[in-house]
Amino acid sequence: MKVFQGKLMQYILKNAVRTVQYRSFTNVLSGPFNYVDGSKVTPVDFEDNIVVIQPSTGKRLCCVPASGSKDVNHAVLAAKLAFKEWSRQSNTQRGRLLLSAGKKIRDNLEYISQVEVNNNGKPIWEARVDIASCADAFEYFGGIIGSLTGQHVPFQGNSFAIVSREPLGVVGGIGAWNFPLQTCSWKVAPALACGNTMVFKPSPLTPLTAIILAELLEEVGFPKGAFNVIQGGAATGNALCSHPSVAKVSFTGSVDTGVKVMKAAADGIKKVTLELGGKSPIIIFDDADMENSVKATLMGNFLSQGAVCSNGTRVFVHEKIASSFLDCLIEATKKLKIGDPFKEDTTVGATISNDHARKVLRYIENAKKSGAVVAYGGEIVTLPPPLNEEEEVIERANNTKFGLAGAVFTRDIQRAMRVIRQLEAGTIWINNYNIYPPEVPFGGYKFSGLGRENGTAVLEHYTQQKTVYMEAGNVDCGPLYQK
Repeated sequence: MKVFQGKLMQYILKNAVRTVQYRSFTNVLSGPFNYVDGSKVTPVDFEDNIVVIQPSTGKRLCCVPASGSKDVNHAVLAAKLAFKEWSRQSNTQRGRLLLSAGKKIRDNLEYISQVEVNNNGKPIWEARVDIASCADAFEYFGGIIGSLTGQHVPFQGNSFAIVSREPLGVVGGIGAWNFPLQTCSWKVAPALACGNTMVFKPSPLTPLTAIILAELLEEVGFPKGAFNVIQGGAATGNALCSHPSVAKVSFTGSVDTGVKVMKAAADGIKKVTLELGGKSPIIIFDDADMENSVKATLMGNFLSQGAVCSNGTRVFVHEKIASSFLDCLIEATKKLKIGDPFKEDTTVGATISNDHARKVLRYIENAKKSGAVVAYGGEIVTLPPPLNEEEEVIERANNTKFGLAGAVFTRDIQRAMRVIRQLEAGTIWINNYNIYPPEVPFGGYKFSGLGRENGTAVLEHYTQQKTVYMEAGNVDCGPLYQK
């Protein structure tokens, strides 16, 4: 999640009211909930219905039919047909449409944010930031795709080779419930920019905003079938991952499901990008700025009700400041307001579901049984044993199968650089946390995933190289050919 501060945040909130008035939440809930080949469609072979709730009240929002293999096939074939037209457009033409999509998202920011809050439960201010980051993704990739060029390699004489990048074809995307539209946008924006088409399956818990995005993309001129949305659970996702016409799968979610995605894609030798879980460390040395360290710890644990893959759930604080840091953190936590996510002063919203809430409570009980002590309220646990030696904290920070993110807080830049070089994580902050500008890649080490999202690096994951060798002279085959 890209966190905006100061004047930039004020600008977003000021301009968020530019909502297109004809859109309504009722229209989103009325269905159908699949969006294929430019139209909302009802599944033809669904086996069950998914009840979607409003997390803040527990009330039922809608009932979404889960798509079967025939529906997946319909969506993939629509994307495959659209690929013929879409891939032939120039990078500049595609970039122009992506820029228009970014503006369209900003024009509808308040409306989309309201839907996201209804479906996800996070506070409205946080949803606005999320949706603005979706516009960022489309604008960033729309701006850079025109510079995606090939390579000319000269050889002896007049011979040469041309190395170009071409789109893969149909991409399957599977999103997560903690950032419903953001995990979608981080996949569809670069995929479309590179000339691919996409079939996207949202989390069954948060199916709504992806449908809105599909409508917006068609409104700005994307061809029908370029972006398709299918709803469903594990069976639907498996059908998408294993479909023979899907060239790549990009997944955000748990490690267990990520393994299943890899297995489903393996038979077809498909490219896979996985953005999975984390257990990230925040390391706070004794010379760190106390206020900034507390702010970052809050950002690393309370955004989206704590449901962020990169959250800094292991906070290591130097023993010299551990007590004072904990006091400051408790005081800051007391000022957080849990409540109605639509109220502007709410800082912590609703957990996505009752099942997830019970899971969180089990984690807390397990931590207490392992020796953790509740520091404040019933849902905050004290920090790990304070750190002393630099080598020790690095070893403890790396003592996990995950490697998604981490942070170091210190005024000593030499120490910061020394520590970050030894941390086994794909994204590391120095004196900040949970900032994700689209200009830089995001992804993990170890069990936290494969590949990257955002930045120019992601273009490699949505294209394939073609080498063309041009011989300007005669073929030299040695003694194989005799006149």
